[in-house]
Amino acid sequence: MMAWVRIPLGTMLRLFSAIVLAFLFGHSAIAQGSDSAAYVRKGKTKPTVPLKDRIWFGGGIGLSFGTVTAVQLDPLLGYYVDHSRKLSLGLGPSYTYLQDNRYAPPFTMSTYGYRLFSRWRVIEQAYLHAEFLHMNLEPYFNHGPERGRIWVPHLLLGAGYVQPISGRSSLYLQVLFEVLQDPNSYYVGQGPIMSGGVGVGF
Repeated sequence: MMAWVRIPLGTMLRLFSAIVLAFLFGHSAIAQGSDSAAYVRKGKTKPTVPLKDRIWFGGGIGLSFGTVTAVQLDPLLGYYVDHSRKLSLGLGPSYTYLQDNRYAPPFTMSTYGYRLFSRWRVIEQAYLHAEFLHMNLEPYFNHGPERGRIWVPHLLLGAGYVQPISGRSSLYLQVLFEVLQDPNSYYVGQGPIMSGGVGVGF
């Protein structure tokens, strides 16, 4: 006889995030340990990477004015965990404002929240991306007297392409899929989510 236990979504997300981070940090520790052992066998001292070379900045800014006004801000701060600069973890705020004047009265919407992400550079020009995005928004269907805002979780998985442009700067384009499909999410029922931006140090 089997018994089913209902686990709240928040608990599931925290558990999932803990497992992913444990795996990533464990992989990083093993990789660094292997690197250290290799240097010891060769009688060399493992080179250290300065903090400024482990931190990178990125993100995107979207601006559109006219009949539809849209503002999107998504700055990112990343940190290289491993010596080979393949694995990075990071975070960043997210804000979106939309005003559509094709309706009377105009339809307005604003969302804000935060993201936690991890990127793994498969090769120099390509990476895998996993991201937990937590957004505060106003549901489309809630237009009654008790209209209010709620927090909606998103889990974005996908990959991206990087093109260096000069020095430590590069352009990147990524394609993500939202897999939780919360009914209140703006991404529910959508296909791939394409975005791009500029990275410094990435």
